Amino acid sequence: MDKEPVVAEAVVRACALLKAFRQEGELLGLRDLVGRTGLSKTTAHRLAQSLVQGGLLERVNRNAYRSLLRPLGGPGFRLGFAAQAADSEFSREVSASVQRAADREQIPLVTVDNRYSPTRALRNADLLVGEGVDLVLEFQAFEQVAPIISSKFIEANIPVIAIDIPHPGATYFGANNYQAGLIGGRALGRWAKANWGGQVETVLQVELPLAGPLPQLRITGMLAGLAEVLPGVKKTPTARLDGKGIFEKSLEVGRRYLRRTRPSRTLVLAVNDPSALGVLRAFEEAGRGQLCAVMGQNAVRSAVEELRRAGTRLVGSVAYFPERYGDELIPLARAILQKKHVASAVFVRHQLVTPKNVGLIYPVETN
Repeated sequence: MDKEPVVAEAVVRACALLKAFRQEGELLGLRDLVGRTGLSKTTAHRLAQSLVQGGLLERVNRNAYRSLLRPLGGPGFRLGFAAQAADSEFSREVSASVQRAADREQIPLVTVDNRYSPTRALRNADLLVGEGVDLVLEFQAFEQVAPIISSKFIEANIPVIAIDIPHPGATYFGANNYQAGLIGGRALGRWAKANWGGQVETVLQVELPLAGPLPQLRITGMLAGLAEVLPGVKKTPTARLDGKGIFEKSLEVGRRYLRRTRPSRTLVLAVNDPSALGVLRAFEEAGRGQLCAVMGQNAVRSAVEELRRAGTRLVGSVAYFPERYGDELIPLARAILQKKHVASAVFVRHQLVTPKNVGLIYPVETN
């Protein structure tokens, strides 16, 4: 009878540790290695030190290792991800979802942070071209630099998926802005009809001009949806604020606006949730909370929590589900690289979230 082949368990464990590195150049600490392999901390440390000695791992500092081999079992391509600033809830959700999906598919991801800066976005485009990535997921909000960024990648023959802000020559992935606006505007009109008898004295638009005309379609859509329900609103006085898409700036411009205007029943159409929440807080600080009704866009976590608050004047927010972006972006990138036909624009699903349905769409997490 033939004997069973002898298996060197230490070699098998060493292979498992090498397979833990899923992306080229990825840095992993001892805790990461333990989590991805199931090895004990002592075993993982001993094997990592042995692989450093054998020239297969590099110890970068006291707490991190880098594999000197190409990741095993990968897809054969690398993606560049130019992420938006991490101080935005929406951007953080998008980044986390892209990273999760890339990890799940074992796709190497070269990530840079555009930091909400056009200068940084241009510099990062050069960096990703220099890295020789096969496709770029570009997430930056400045319309004026989009053609320059696109030209850099086109010249390098690198396809681009533009997230939420169109870039010339890129596949667009993100919101159907006008449709999302219609959903919010109709809901706000129905609320005003039910609660104020349709008597609206002011319409306040909180905009984001730097992002260009496409996100502005959210406001255009909201105005159109509002007018469908309340035709007379077309004659209502309208004011416009630039909240820069940021809570603090929207709060500031909201305060200034309220200091110079008389109290009136006001419908607030906001380009995103930070803008909506900033202006809402300004109304509440001024003692005019009951004179406003606010519609947001994105349904980020802070807006979801506001919708749970009893008596909130945030009537709703149109969800874009950024936590699911990665689940669609990574397959889309793979399809483009495999030369499959893809649409020039891929829209995310939208859904209105209100105080009545927020618990169904985003159930409260319990331990």
